[in-house]
Amino acid sequence: MTKIRIVQAAAPALALTLILSACGGGDSNNGGSSSGAPPSSGASPSSGSSASAAPAKDVSFTIGYATGDPASKQAIAQTIEAFTKANPHIKIKDISEGTSSSYLDWLKTKDAVGEFPDLVEMRDTKIFADSGKIVELPADLVDLFSGVPEVDGKKYNAPLTLNAPEGIIYSKKAYEKAGIAELPKTYDEFLADQEKLKASGITPIVVGGKDIFHMGFWVNKFLIDYVYASDPDWNSKRTAKQASFTDDNVVKAITDYKELFTKYVDKGWLSTADNQTASILVSGKAAQLYSGPWMFTQIQQADPNFEFGFYALPDREGKVNVVGLPSPAGWSLSSEAAKDPDKLEAMKAFIRFFFAKEQYSKFLQTSNGIPSTKENIEYEATPQMQDVLKLMADPSVTKSLMINNWWGENQIPPQFRNWYYKLLQDLVLKNGDVKEYMRKADQEYDSEVKANAQ
Repeated sequence: MTKIRIVQAAAPALALTLILSACGGGDSNNGGSSSGAPPSSGASPSSGSSASAAPAKDVSFTIGYATGDPASKQAIAQTIEAFTKANPHIKIKDISEGTSSSYLDWLKTKDAVGEFPDLVEMRDTKIFADSGKIVELPADLVDLFSGVPEVDGKKYNAPLTLNAPEGIIYSKKAYEKAGIAELPKTYDEFLADQEKLKASGITPIVVGGKDIFHMGFWVNKFLIDYVYASDPDWNSKRTAKQASFTDDNVVKAITDYKELFTKYVDKGWLSTADNQTASILVSGKAAQLYSGPWMFTQIQQADPNFEFGFYALPDREGKVNVVGLPSPAGWSLSSEAAKDPDKLEAMKAFIRFFFAKEQYSKFLQTSNGIPSTKENIEYEATPQMQDVLKLMADPSVTKSLMINNWWGENQIPPQFRNWYYKLLQDLVLKNGDVKEYMRKADQEYDSEVKANAQ
């Protein structure tokens, strides 16, 4: 593996300069090459660890975060363990749990039963900000980051990482067997490769459709190519009824999605969970998975000897468009917990610990994340992760967001995402007419906008 130093410029531009060095020749202050011990309680504030600033008396708080990705879940759990070991007077109760419902629904349920986390990974920031459940991020924490997106002029989130691109994670053995010697330069070349894979006797693509969020990877690949790459304000136009899901660009996007799922995706996709996709890939039952760098750890754990690559899938003209813009998401403080000065200081201490170079580099390495901090971060990156970072640093690559990650005037009704993904599952299963299904999408979207306005 190679050490990657990531020097981040302004977040909106997402300009990353990558400096590659041999494994043994990195900066001696690199967090990724540290001994692995957590920062001591006497660490200086400049190190990013504020254990020395934590309250002296015993205090506890609850924490909640999404558990859909095992690598990120493991990385957060390890950080909690390291923090409480360094700060034994602070107890953290992890109330996160796996669930078949969406993360938003889980949080709403926790709120309804009076168990809203004190410190919470927030993804639907505006919903919980509008309801008064979270408070603005303290200014001294905002200063840790290169940029924090605002919601209605306020900053609520300490971003765990920047949004990472999805792409094709492929078996090198399967590509070689199918005679694929070069990576595709256009989407049409990619389709031709799928025919080669089928002819070689392997299922081209595995999809974890049992988990509704997984559907978003492919759906948004096409929506970004046809819609958001050229019109990032499309959602606001749809809300104002100045655009429609029946417009040609959306219909083309969903037609490509339907064709791909009909011809090249494993037939058991609807009953396959996201966390099963890595094992299916390494077992040789499928040649490719469309997902993000958080999957690299799962794949390596499933088979350390499995040889795989990663690339961004170009559109029909050969242009590369990926998820990569910042969005308002990350650690947020509940308004109730923030009323307790001791609890507030304990949560702030944890956030500073989380993003300290020594600890944050470990989190990024485990989760294959893209850092959000001002401070330069260096960690051991796999060849696949190097490709991701180079992709993010390439100014010719268009950075965008998924349909539900936009905010402000471009925020969609929060219930619509899951409904839409399920509609598109039904489209494939019933071989439906794309334009007719997009009419249904228009009707549902307008209905939800109207309901939310009441």
